Amino acid sequence: MKFGSGYYSHHPVVDYFNSMDPESYGEKPAYGADLGIKDIGMSVPMGISAANVAGIYSKIRMGAGNIEIQFPGYRMGSRNAQTPEMLGEDQRQAIRELSMANEVKFTTHASFQLMGMMGRDERGNFSIYNATQDLFELKRAIDFQADMGGGSVVMHSGEFERPMTDMYLDDESGRINLARDPSGRLLFKQAHTQEVDARFELLDDRTHAKIETVQKDRLVAHPTWNTAEKDYWGADQKGNSVFIKQGDYIDYQKKLINDPYDPLKGRVPKFNEKTQLFESKLKTFEDFRKEAEDYNRFQEKKLGRKLNYYEKMYPEEAYVKATLDSQESIARGWQLQFSATADTQIKALQKLREAKKFYEDLQASTPPEEQWKLLRQDDELYRATHGFVAPEMKTPLDLIKKAEFDVERSLEYYRTTAAGQGQQAEDTYETKKHIITPIKRLEKHGVRMYAEAGVHALRKTRDPNNPVTVAIEHIFPERFGGHLEELKWIIKKSRERMVDLLTKPEIEYGTSLAPEGATHDTRQPNPYYMGVSKEEAEKLAEKHIKATLDTGHINLWRKYWQDDPRKTREQNESAFNKWVLDQVESLAREKMVGNVHLADNYGYHDDHLGPGQGNSPIKEIMAIVKKYGYSKAITVEPGADASTDLSDFHGLMKTWRFFGSPVYGMGFRGAGVPQTWSDVQYSFFGQNKPPYYIFGGYAPSNDWTFWSAVPLE
Repeated sequence: MKFGSGYYSHHPVVDYFNSMDPESYGEKPAYGADLGIKDIGMSVPMGISAANVAGIYSKIRMGAGNIEIQFPGYRMGSRNAQTPEMLGEDQRQAIRELSMANEVKFTTHASFQLMGMMGRDERGNFSIYNATQDLFELKRAIDFQADMGGGSVVMHSGEFERPMTDMYLDDESGRINLARDPSGRLLFKQAHTQEVDARFELLDDRTHAKIETVQKDRLVAHPTWNTAEKDYWGADQKGNSVFIKQGDYIDYQKKLINDPYDPLKGRVPKFNEKTQLFESKLKTFEDFRKEAEDYNRFQEKKLGRKLNYYEKMYPEEAYVKATLDSQESIARGWQLQFSATADTQIKALQKLREAKKFYEDLQASTPPEEQWKLLRQDDELYRATHGFVAPEMKTPLDLIKKAEFDVERSLEYYRTTAAGQGQQAEDTYETKKHIITPIKRLEKHGVRMYAEAGVHALRKTRDPNNPVTVAIEHIFPERFGGHLEELKWIIKKSRERMVDLLTKPEIEYGTSLAPEGATHDTRQPNPYYMGVSKEEAEKLAEKHIKATLDTGHINLWRKYWQDDPRKTREQNESAFNKWVLDQVESLAREKMVGNVHLADNYGYHDDHLGPGQGNSPIKEIMAIVKKYGYSKAITVEPGADASTDLSDFHGLMKTWRFFGSPVYGMGFRGAGVPQTWSDVQYSFFGQNKPPYYIFGGYAPSNDWTFWSAVPLE
C-alpha cells in the first residue's frame, strides 16, 4: 500500500496464493492480461527436472500452483527420459493426492519425440505403421492425464519438411502461399536462393515412401504438345463436330483430343516437318504450375464440379510426373514396335506352314528317283563364313522347318518383349497416378490418427466439465504445422474426421467382420460410431482437439523474417511483432487454444529463456489470448535457467515478476522500501543471502513451530 512517495514497512500475508497477486490489493497488470501466480505454472520433465513424485512435490513446495508433467521418453523409457507407463498406480495415486491437498492442477506433455502423425522414420520415409505406434505413444499420455482427472495432453506437430518460401494451403479462394503478404512480398525464406531452388518432397501413396525430392531450379525435358494454332470448326476423335479453340490439344489429323490425359489416345508431341523430329523443350517449375492448372481445369469441366483436395494436381506433382512421362512413352513406343514386328512374324509363320503343307504333299507324290529335283541351296553357312564354306543342298521341307523354328523363336522374343514393355508402361502410368505431396497423405491418413486420439480422449474423460484434450503444439518453422495457419488446418481437418468417426456407421478401413481370407472392402463397420448427431459430434470434437500455443516457438520465425528495406529497424521489428500477434489472434478468435507454453528466446533457437529475457512479444500474446476468454493451463517451460541460473524454478519466478506479481511478506528491507522479487528470487529460494523471513520447512529450528509441530509460515 502506497501513500505519496512512502511505503508501509510490511504487509500481512493473506494466504499462499494471493500473497503475491496484485488483484488481492486492487491492482491490475498494466498490459491487460489478468495473470498472477495462481494462473502460471511450470513444466516438469520427468527424469530431467524431477526423478519421481517427490521431485514433483518439491516444485509444489516452492510455489508452483500448476504443473505440466512432461515425458521425454519414447516407447521404452529410462531413468533420464521417463514415459507415462513408468509411473504406476501408486505414483499416480500420490500425484492425485498432491493435486487435491495442494489445489494444484496437472497437465501432461506426451513424448518430445512425437513430431506429428505422419510416422516418419530415420530415413525420411513415412509409414502408417510407424504413425500407429506414435498414436499408441499419444494414447498412453492421454490415459495418464485421464488418471489425473482431466486437462490437456500436449504433443508436437511437425509433420514434414516443406520450403518456407512455398507454404501452400487450399482455401475457398484457391491455393494461397502463407509465405507472402497480400501484396505478394515474401515474408520468410531459409536461404537467399530458396525462391528459385526450393525443394519439395513427393511420396508414393501406396507405400508412403519418399520417392523423389523436386528442386525448383532443375529443368526437365518434356514434349511440346501438338495444339491448335488458331480457332476453327473441326471434329473430335469420336467424329463429333466441335469448335476447336487456339491452344486446344489436337492429334495429327487436327482432330480435337477428347481426353488429353488418356495414356493411349491422349495428347501427342508436335512434329516438326522441317527437322523431321518430334519437338521437346526444357521446362521450368513455372511451366508445371500451368500444367497443373490446365489439368485441374480440364478435370473440373469433365466432372462438372470442383475437385476435392486429394483430386487436384499440384505443380510439384506435375513436375515429377513429367520425368516419368518419357519412361512411359519409351516403353509404349517399344511395345508398339515389337507388337508390329510380332504381327509380321505371325503372318510369316502362317505362310510357312502353308508352304510346309504344300511341299509335304509334293514330296509324297514325287518318285524317289526324282526328288533330287526338289533340293534347294542353303546359303546360311556360306554367308556366315563369308564364302569359305560351300552352300548345302537341302529339301524344301528341311529349309521350311528350319525357317519355322527361327520364326517361332523370334515371335516369342517379340511377344514377350512387347508384353514386358507394355507392363512397364502400365506400371509407370500407375506410379504417376500415386505420386502425391505429403500434405495429401496427412489429410487422408495423418489427421485420422489425430481424430482417433480425440475419440480416445473423449472416452477417457470422466468429468465433462474437465475434459481430456489433445492439444497439438506448433513446433519448428521448418516443418509443416509450425505456422499457426497450418496448425489451424490440422485441427480443423482432425475435428472433421473425428465427426466422421462419431457419426458414420461405416468408414474406410474400420473393423472387418468378414471371415478370414475374404476380400475386404475399404469401407467397413466403424468401431468409433456413437450415433450422436453431427452438431453434438462437432461440439465434442472442438472440446477434445485443440492447440497448444508456444510463445517461444512462434518467435523462431524471427530469424527467417525478411525485412522490408524501405523501413527502419524499429518498423521492421514492429512489422514482425504485428505478424505474430495477427497469427495468435486468428487462432484465439476461433477458440482453438487449449494450452499455453511460456518461453522466450532471441529468435534463433528454442533455448527456453524465462519470459521477458528474450524478444518474444509474450505480454502482448497473452493479452490477446485472455481477451478471447482463455482460462486453461499456462505453463512456463524452463530451459536455460536450469543451467545459467540457480534452478529451473527461477524461470517460473522470473515469469511471475515479468507479469507484474509483486511480493508481500512479513519483513522489510528498510524504511520506506517495499520488498522486491529479487529478495525472494535470490535469497530464500536461491539461498545465496540470508532470508528476511521464515517459510515452512526452511525454519532454522523447532523453536519456530507450534506445539502441534505445524511449521510456522
